[in-house]
Amino acid sequence: MTLAPAPASATPKAAEAPLALRPGETLAGWGGVHVPAREIRSEDLAALTRDVPLTRGLGRSYGDSSLPPPSRPLAANSTRADRILGFDETSGILRAEAGLSLETLRRVLLPRGWFVAVTPGTQFVTLGGAVAADVHGKNHHVAGCFGAHVTELTLRVADGRIVRCTPDQEPELFRATIGGMGLTGHILDVSLRMVRVPSSWIRQESRRVPGIDAFLDALEEAARRWPFTVGWIDCLSRGKSMGRGILMQGGWAEAHEAPREAPRLLTGPAVPFAMPELLLNPLSIRAFNELYYRRHFRQVARGIVHPDTFFYPLDAIRHWNRMYGRRGFTQYQAVIPRAAGRAGVRRFLDTLTRQGAASFLAVIKDCGPEGIGLLSFPKPGISVALDIPIRDDTQRVVDALNERVIEEGGRIYLAKDAFTRPEHFRRMEPRLEVFLAVRDHWDPQRRIRSAQSVRLFGDPA
Repeated sequence: MTLAPAPASATPKAAEAPLALRPGETLAGWGGVHVPAREIRSEDLAALTRDVPLTRGLGRSYGDSSLPPPSRPLAANSTRADRILGFDETSGILRAEAGLSLETLRRVLLPRGWFVAVTPGTQFVTLGGAVAADVHGKNHHVAGCFGAHVTELTLRVADGRIVRCTPDQEPELFRATIGGMGLTGHILDVSLRMVRVPSSWIRQESRRVPGIDAFLDALEEAARRWPFTVGWIDCLSRGKSMGRGILMQGGWAEAHEAPREAPRLLTGPAVPFAMPELLLNPLSIRAFNELYYRRHFRQVARGIVHPDTFFYPLDAIRHWNRMYGRRGFTQYQAVIPRAAGRAGVRRFLDTLTRQGAASFLAVIKDCGPEGIGLLSFPKPGISVALDIPIRDDTQRVVDALNERVIEEGGRIYLAKDAFTRPEHFRRMEPRLEVFLAVRDHWDPQRRIRSAQSVRLFGDPA
């Protein structure tokens, strides 16, 4: 790819002014990573982003990707810029400000028969965040990533200009922004294709699967029949039981199958404070995994379920991240490519168990073709995601997992990462140089950056 020289208007700006923080003023990722920083808010996102290194939304990225760099500890929060700017029910094209959440979008449009084409495992993510992470969901094998359904973006780029980009207009910037973790410009508004759904309910089938080989067979078979597939697996069991778990598959219920009433708003309990770390140990996790596996006492269960129960099970527990204690956790998500076969998935799970990376939550999904974003995460293969409580040896555990992923030809998901070393990421990401070339063109001074880009890409601290 050849890029033209940077536009003449991209002239150097004055040095960034230092920011005085109040004692204890911090921002955090969802996994509990804290940095000294301040957040500013306004309904006018274009004005808010004039002199900040980063924009963030609801803060649901797990690591440091939505945290500003130490030398410029300031972030624009987009959540007050949450207006729907237009919706064409003929084409399904929605245009909205970047701070609009998927939760609000669901409440407004699902009763009218529309839903986002791709949703991640939480609805508490903004449109801007969904683009920046190029989120994927339970239907990746048929619908791809979020970015596959984005038609246009408006950005404030590093030199202060507001730029509109599409697959045909500034296409390199468009592709680098999708999955680019907010490093190519501040996303101001998003246009995307919504999809019509026949009802507001999900037809679900779940089954208990005894081990990883059977699970991979079941995922492959389910992908041919169901638009949504996902599984929970036990990462502690060994031998024939390695990777046993529960496979869930579903699709939108037809109108004649669904209840007549609309799904009611679900409210659940809250975790009131950070739980003691001693509660998270191999014995407690093993007991949880055993109970969770056995509670699915029928081999196969079928029914019509609430969409939130199917898409967003953890959203029902407010502040569930507090279950991992004051030190927090990192969520590690990797994709093992199809070329590595089931032996590659088994080797990855074996590395998990040998490293003691026990997890209450281990999710397995079938991934389809690679997305259009230059740093989009999925590729054809099997994705495994798990929560790892932060301990003194967490860096060693992540290093070992990354070495295994590199050996298998896979990669990790930046929206979850907090510990990957830059040398590991470079070895697993052949597209990185093209992405960095786009940043060189649009932001040679790296005015837009994050704590993660400082750690991984060597941006100015």
